[in-house]
Amino acid sequence: MHALPVVWYSFGYSDSRGVETMFERLLPHMRVKTIYDIDLHALKEQGMKGIITDLDNTLVGAKVPLATPELVKWLDVVRDLGFKVVIVSNNNETRVSKFAVPLNIPFIHAARKPWNRAFKSALAVLDLPAEQTAVIGDQMMTDVLGGKRMGLHTILVHAISPADEGIMTRFNRLLERVALSRLRKKGLWPEEDRK
Repeated sequence: MHALPVVWYSFGYSDSRGVETMFERLLPHMRVKTIYDIDLHALKEQGMKGIITDLDNTLVGAKVPLATPELVKWLDVVRDLGFKVVIVSNNNETRVSKFAVPLNIPFIHAARKPWNRAFKSALAVLDLPAEQTAVIGDQMMTDVLGGKRMGLHTILVHAISPADEGIMTRFNRLLERVALSRLRKKGLWPEEDRK
C-alpha cells in the first residue's frame, strides 16, 4: 500500500496557474496500445534522448521471465536511434536483474513509484534532464503520476497480461477506473481509448 500516501499528496498539486485538477495529473502525454506502437522517430524529434521504462506488463507480461525476440529487436532499434534506456520497476531485484542483465540495460528495482527518488536515480543513470526523457509504463497511478511529477514525457501502454497482476496493482487499477471516469466526463479521455 506504499503508493497511496504519495498519490493523495500528489493529487493536491496544481501548476503555477492553479488550473490542473487532481485527475489531470494522471493524464499521460501519449497513449498507445503497446511499446511497438510508439513512434520513436517522432519522440526523437520532440527532443527525447532517454527512456525510463517499466518492466512488468509494459515490456513483457508480469510472469514472462526474459525478453521476447520481438522486444530484443525493438530495443535494438531504440538504441540505434541513440536513446539511452533504463528499467525502473517496483518489483524485486531478482526479477528485474534476471530480465535486465542479459539485455545490458541498467535498472532500478524496488522503485516505489510514484515516489520521486527512483525517477531521480534513473535520470542520473541516463545523465539526462527530465525534459529530454520519456517514461513508458502501463499504470497511471505509478508510471504516469510519477513521471508527470518529475516533468517527464509520459507514455501509457495497455497492460500486456492484467490477469497476472499482484494485489497492489489491482488496487491501483480500481483507483485508475475512478480517474478514468472523471477524465471521460471532462472529455479528456475518448471512449475508444477505454482500457
